[in-house]
Amino acid sequence: MTKMPYTPTRRQLLAMIGQVAGAGAMYQAMTSLGFAAESGYTAEPGLQGPRQGRRVLILGAGIAGMAAAYEMRRAGYEVKILEYQNRHGGRCLTMRGGDRYTEMGGHEITCDFEGDGFFNPGPWRLPVHHRAVFDYCRKLGVPLQPFIIKNNRAFLHSSRAFGGKPQRIGHVEKDMRGHVAELLAKSLHQGGLDEAVSIEDRERLLEGLRDWGVLDRRDRYRASDDVGGVRGWDIHPGGGLMAEKSPSQPIDLSPLLQSGLWDQLFNFNSYTFEAPMFEPVGGMDAITDAFAREVSEVIQFNARVTRIAQGDGGVTVTYADGDQGGMVREEAADWCICTIPLSVLVQLDVDCSDEMRQAIGAVPYASAFKVALEFRRRFWEQDDWIMGGVSYTDLPLVQIAYPNYGFMSDGPAVLQAAYDTATGGRNFTYSWSTMTPQERIDAALAFGRQIHPQYDAEFMSGTSWVWHRVDWSLGCYGQWTDDLRDAHYKTLCEIDNRLVLAGEHCSHIPAWLEGSLLSALDAIKRLDQRENA
Repeated sequence: MTKMPYTPTRRQLLAMIGQVAGAGAMYQAMTSLGFAAESGYTAEPGLQGPRQGRRVLILGAGIAGMAAAYEMRRAGYEVKILEYQNRHGGRCLTMRGGDRYTEMGGHEITCDFEGDGFFNPGPWRLPVHHRAVFDYCRKLGVPLQPFIIKNNRAFLHSSRAFGGKPQRIGHVEKDMRGHVAELLAKSLHQGGLDEAVSIEDRERLLEGLRDWGVLDRRDRYRASDDVGGVRGWDIHPGGGLMAEKSPSQPIDLSPLLQSGLWDQLFNFNSYTFEAPMFEPVGGMDAITDAFAREVSEVIQFNARVTRIAQGDGGVTVTYADGDQGGMVREEAADWCICTIPLSVLVQLDVDCSDEMRQAIGAVPYASAFKVALEFRRRFWEQDDWIMGGVSYTDLPLVQIAYPNYGFMSDGPAVLQAAYDTATGGRNFTYSWSTMTPQERIDAALAFGRQIHPQYDAEFMSGTSWVWHRVDWSLGCYGQWTDDLRDAHYKTLCEIDNRLVLAGEHCSHIPAWLEGSLLSALDAIKRLDQRENA
């Protein structure tokens, strides 16, 4: 029986074109939600400095708090940082072999990596347009390396399509492009676009579609040597008397559409993840370590803030000193910059306006989870020829990220074997949050072997992180909506007498280091202007 050609609806065709051709409209939508905005950074804040001795108390030694301390000290302010943990860096942390953490509920998170691999539970990549982070990396001597976000050799995977066999990203993308080109060419031949395209432009468009989609002389997308030169080969060109080359076979349009894999392609089409991306050499904590080298002498660790009181003349912060058995102490200053996550700050006794208090309590925090697994060898490189990049799946893993360092080396290596947030309409994060650390590792192995069957033979150890079970964060990042921003964002960022907030939650780039950094720079500039008014 002759197979009927697949004819997509107009809506499907437009969606396909959007997936293949660009992300401009989606970028505009994402910007309005505060997830893809380009950094507004142009230069360091250029503070005037205090007219006379002024003391600033900063709550939190994450990137926002340390950046504020760094710049204010340079301008002549006396600064002290109170940090709840026994470490600096906040949500920007890197786990290596030997690290131990205790999550809420009492479970210990262990990291027993034997090699030099590492795991970033929080931020793990830097968009090239996040200018402030790059500028401070340059000034503080933090070396960067490319982060491979899209690798055509990595996989897109649907457990319900193609017998559960993963498909190469490049194959799916080029097949979608070829099929879209063929459909548009047919529409042009049939006069379907006569009102939109002039006769002269029609011929130019057809010529372009033939090259863009690798169409044959009958404007069809079919296996050919030309397609092999773009899509790849089942039998690669060789030398001598090796077997003749054979082009790879494109996936038919209907099963490709039904698989949903082309939806996963959009993960690489966002402006936020536009190549090139970067990462610090050796782990994300290289950035916060660099700031800490500049301000470590003013950080007091194990200081659990319980109250922030303020008046016209200054601010007083009450805290429990963990280094002194929980002794209650007070610190007074002229100004306070608070970078404590709103999810925690809402539980503290804060002396502020009613409007500020409402803003602090209005913003929920997104959940997020990650699992990292260490393997005896880099089978994704040696067996599958995947050198960096990210694979996506409809399984609760959501994505697998391959390391961008140590290519083709022998010995153990670490995969980020699962990661997602609760912002994409899925509920996977809450399921992972209810598991014990060992159950997360077991689940990552069970799901992951459907994509990489080498898991069982090569597995060594694993670790995990779920942000809703971290007592000093209680979530991953501020989850703004347009309505919440309209109602509370300006109030949250304004100076409230002697108190100003900073952190990723006080930015239009939540969840990113750039948002934290820009909010801190903006807060100290306005504070400095208030001081010198």
